[in-house]
Amino acid sequence: MDTVSSLLARTAPLNAEQQDKLARDRSRQAAPQVFEHLREKIIALELPPGTVLSRTELQLRFGLSSTPIRDALMRLAEESLVEIFPQHATRVSPIDLTLTQQAHFLRRSIETEAVQLLTRQHDAALIARLREILQLQRGLAESGDLARFNDADQAFHREIYLAAAVPDLWTLVRRHSGHIDRLRRLYLPIEGRPQQIVADHTAIVDAIESGDPEHARAALRHHLSRSLTDSATIRAKYPAWFRD
Repeated sequence: MDTVSSLLARTAPLNAEQQDKLARDRSRQAAPQVFEHLREKIIALELPPGTVLSRTELQLRFGLSSTPIRDALMRLAEESLVEIFPQHATRVSPIDLTLTQQAHFLRRSIETEAVQLLTRQHDAALIARLREILQLQRGLAESGDLARFNDADQAFHREIYLAAAVPDLWTLVRRHSGHIDRLRRLYLPIEGRPQQIVADHTAIVDAIESGDPEHARAALRHHLSRSLTDSATIRAKYPAWFRD
């Protein structure tokens, strides 16, 4: 079972030196590393919508030829996270509200079924793991460490997929969640939002532990519905970052 300390280590942000080592890891192909690095920067809004990604600059930054850079950008384009204009430029895409709604529908459909299944398993080890992540999230919410809080949030939901024996569906959901994840990064700093997420997660775990499938499904639906609650307010604050 993971301990709180091991979860803290796993969700700790990489420092600049570690990020450079990751980019130069010769035991892996270059294109996936560039893709993962840029994807995280886009999701974290360190590369906000509209940012121009110069292939030449990326080649110099990573010390790579044009091929892995091109392949990484193509993968980002497949997730609609960048827009490639041939012979012109590559830009980080706006947050697409249609795609956020589709990602929300996909995740809600899978996870409501997953938590219903877990209510019948009575898996004490799973409950212990989820409550350990909840303990971690409470501490991160109190400290205001939103980056690591977000990582712990992902770890919580990933445990549900693993326990339901559908890990490939977690990979599928993550591949379609780039736009809704960026929206979540914008509303996470709203006062009280991290604490509300912890309360929602607690209700989900309580329902799973009690073996109440309807309560578990309702708690999960209620929790995920918050992802789109503040989209209009946030869009009004960052109008250039969104499109329908």
